[in-house]
Amino acid sequence: MLQQILSRLVVGEALEPVKWQQLEAQMLADVERAKAFGVTVENVSQTVRQQAVLLQEIYPAFTQLCDRLFTDKTDHLETLWTVWLPLARHLVEQRQAVGRPFVQGILGGQGTGKTTLSAVLTLILQHLGYRTLSWSLDDLYKTYRDRLLLQQQDPRLIWRGPPGTHDVDLGMQVLDQLRQPIPGQSVHIPRFDKSLHNGAGDRVALPEEHRVTPETVENIDIVLFEGWFIGARPIDPIAFDNPPPPITSDADRTFAQDMNTRLQDYLPLWKRLDSVIVLYVPDYQLSKQWRKQAEHQMIATGKPGMTDAEIDAFVEYFWKALHPELFITPLIQTADLVIEIQPNHTPGRVRSSL
Repeated sequence: MLQQILSRLVVGEALEPVKWQQLEAQMLADVERAKAFGVTVENVSQTVRQQAVLLQEIYPAFTQLCDRLFTDKTDHLETLWTVWLPLARHLVEQRQAVGRPFVQGILGGQGTGKTTLSAVLTLILQHLGYRTLSWSLDDLYKTYRDRLLLQQQDPRLIWRGPPGTHDVDLGMQVLDQLRQPIPGQSVHIPRFDKSLHNGAGDRVALPEEHRVTPETVENIDIVLFEGWFIGARPIDPIAFDNPPPPITSDADRTFAQDMNTRLQDYLPLWKRLDSVIVLYVPDYQLSKQWRKQAEHQMIATGKPGMTDAEIDAFVEYFWKALHPELFITPLIQTADLVIEIQPNHTPGRVRSSL
């Protein structure tokens, strides 16, 4: 029913009163989602009509974006209506409430759709007149030189990504400049190029490096700051007395405890976030399956990729550093918004802890 009504809306067909009533009923039917996005019996009629206008206006650009983002032909119209549009409107309301640039943290593991969510929200928000910056915790990786030194100090940091491999001070500096902009002054945005140094990667946006033209922005309204442990906090060390696998050996437990301690350094960065959205996968094991699917597709096109055994070791390394059950699951009780991600990567249940 919903798909049929939305398909009529995007081509500009006039809806009968009963169809508008059905849209209103659908928006209120999911009580958790309605509460999360501030939809009530009193405002649902106005909300539906305003969202319908926005849907019609952005749909042509949305379909073009989908062609770039997705390799399959799945129709994302319902997700646009039920999640992405109301979330964008919710961000606008929050931006207006704080009266300054708004920093939205987005936590999600691999395959949860952080990049897709940021791209779609950016499209909608820019259409609404809000200058939006999509930024990643990955962009704060320490430089290649600094990470080589870090590996000498701690050989366990064989891959970039765990706590300790980011320049937290730089992140705080950039977010402070974005949150409290100086009129007429641009903000330099660090970016990380994963192709440099044979895949080891390096940060490229520092002005003094002169390798590339630094990215600069001005007058940003909303920052979408995403990463795999955005907002994660240290936990009670007693949790490592009997941790979940793959934390099995004494060395694993020591590594997990050390990563937990290093999370303390990130708390000042998290304080710059106005809100945190968690893209939550109830079965965190799916991330390994998703990674294998992605690697298999890449290999099928003739590109190099990891074997299944290499993927298992890679994914489990990050589970040993910050296990989803220990660090992500607790966040669903405190995050401003939780969007459950289904096995097919699409959003499911949406709820707020507020």
